[in-house]
Amino acid sequence: MKELQLKYGCNPNQKPSKIYMADGSELPIQVLSGRPGYINFLDAFNGWQLVRDLKKATGLPAATSFKHVSPAGASIGLPLNETLAKIYWVGDMDWKNFSPLACAYARARGADRMSSFGDFISLSDVCDKDTAMLIKREVSDGVIAPGYTEEALEILKQKKKGNYNVIQIDENYVPEPLEHKQVFGVTFEQGRQELAIDDALISNIVTENKELTEEAKRDMKVSLIILKYTQSNSVCFVKDGQAIGVGAGQQSRVHCTRLAGQKADNWYLRQCPKVLELPFKDTITRAERDNAIDVYIGEE
Repeated sequence: MKELQLKYGCNPNQKPSKIYMADGSELPIQVLSGRPGYINFLDAFNGWQLVRDLKKATGLPAATSFKHVSPAGASIGLPLNETLAKIYWVGDMDWKNFSPLACAYARARGADRMSSFGDFISLSDVCDKDTAMLIKREVSDGVIAPGYTEEALEILKQKKKGNYNVIQIDENYVPEPLEHKQVFGVTFEQGRQELAIDDALISNIVTENKELTEEAKRDMKVSLIILKYTQSNSVCFVKDGQAIGVGAGQQSRVHCTRLAGQKADNWYLRQCPKVLELPFKDTITRAERDNAIDVYIGEE
């Protein structure tokens, strides 16, 4: 497929809209379900690069939850504990036996559930049944992955009455070294951002204390990779391989820090016994619980 017509552009009035390869070659994706739009693909392609980089840097499966061209959450596939399972609303599932990829998405989606509502998901590995079952129960626009098991694809195709966006990307695709963008009819050209985020990059420690644990090095790499795919200005707090607060797209770096810090505070406060024991009715949806908890622990 060399060209794909999209649902519409950034806004419903922006038609026609399509994606294609400028050199006439085949697109590196297949749409297995749904009809993605312009922003869906911006989120999908940026998210795919993010999880690809996370896996390369850590060796673990990775997932990200994207909203409007910035990651709301991202994580590598480390196991959950009971408290995280509760605050991520997976305590009613077999979370102790989740696959690493499912753990990665539970963490990516759960850290900032308010921002992740209606997300576009990117997965570094073939989507398995565990991960598909997680995705099935969340409000989401779509998912991109290098592949899907038969069980996972069947589960995802049932979502949104068969209209859920499921995209498969060629994991061996390598883009051209130069990238282009048009603004107001003028074409911009630059080399792709291919800076390697690895141990060598963070080896020049400028503080007096130059000792970093392996976990701290890992989290620094995770945070830098996440920031690579946010809209500047941006700040990211990471703990245990997952983002717990992302502040992006603000004109002021101070406001970015406040936003990311507030989200990190909320992540900690949601683990408070008073929050965990809130007596919600069974008829209340997870989204409604998220909204109530956000008000309960917020400063307003």
